[in-house]
Amino acid sequence: MELLQSQENRSTILVVDDTPDNLMLLNGLLRDKYRVKVANHGEVALRLVLTEPRPDLILLDVMMPDINGYQVCRKLKADKETEDIPVIFLTAKTAIEDEEEGFSVGGADYISKPIIPTILLARVQTQLALKAAQVFLKNQNKYLEHLVQERTRELAHLQQATILAMASLAETRDNETGKHLRRTQHFVALLALELADDPKFSAELTPTNIQWLYKSAPMHDIGKVGVPDHILLKPGKLTDEEFNLMKMHTVYGRDVITSVESYLGSKEDKFLHYAREIAYSHQEKWDGSGYPQGLKGEDIPLSARLMAVADVYDALVSKRVYKPPFSHAEAIDLIVKGRGSHFDPVVVDALLRIQKTFPDIRILFADEEVEHH
Repeated sequence: MELLQSQENRSTILVVDDTPDNLMLLNGLLRDKYRVKVANHGEVALRLVLTEPRPDLILLDVMMPDINGYQVCRKLKADKETEDIPVIFLTAKTAIEDEEEGFSVGGADYISKPIIPTILLARVQTQLALKAAQVFLKNQNKYLEHLVQERTRELAHLQQATILAMASLAETRDNETGKHLRRTQHFVALLALELADDPKFSAELTPTNIQWLYKSAPMHDIGKVGVPDHILLKPGKLTDEEFNLMKMHTVYGRDVITSVESYLGSKEDKFLHYAREIAYSHQEKWDGSGYPQGLKGEDIPLSARLMAVADVYDALVSKRVYKPPFSHAEAIDLIVKGRGSHFDPVVVDALLRIQKTFPDIRILFADEEVEHH
């Protein structure tokens, strides 16, 4: 068993030479330490190199009929399967230009005939050690890349959890329920995906930007932390003065996100960019009657127009202290009535095309109270 394992752990060397005596000589020199494959023609070598066990090193004669060693090496280096196998040329050609050509086609070393056994074995051992080091570094790089990807995923998950926790602080002070954040971020993503194929929106709604929209959507009401409890928790209709204070949650949200952007410096962060747009402008209306700026039509950022539909839909179908939940059909009907006045007509049309998916999100992220009822 130990002998078998020793054989299996040996490096494999492919010897290519059209002279039988040379093949016998090289096989005799190498077989005590290595597994040896032999080929008497370049085409045979190109076939053998792809068979198991794959060679760790190739000893390649230069002067062979039909296809010479340089041509064989070019083919090996042009193939992704074999480009990393080191090639040592064996030749009686001793001119400098011959040696230069050997290195130019990708050879790792160049040994002149007649072969001196000690030099050959030393050169072989050196190239195999270099190959082993390259394989080790390549594997280490793959491991490090995997580790970085894993850490990046963990950080992204932690980031999303932190975002939801921060946004939930605002929600816990309101009459709205905690799962509202999860539902609305999925609604926004679904609407964005539906619009992404439209040439008018495709430049902005790239897969990466939709991911940022999805992550930033829960920040839409972060500014509610600055609104007094007696206004946030009031079950009845707000007075004009109270409503003006309630409107300030959009400004508070923008300000807190802007302060974070300022802290980060000049580098723009997509997450914060979309979070600021959504927090500040999701209460704007298509006809200009919204707040805080009274923006109209496409002056309202697309992210906020998407959020407006998602937010209102979820508010309509959810139970509140001041109203029972509306059915999906009733909510869709009310949003359609707001098409072109409250909401961007294009976003409403997108909602109508994918509306069957929205109840699934409601079920997936149902509030505990709803589940109980």
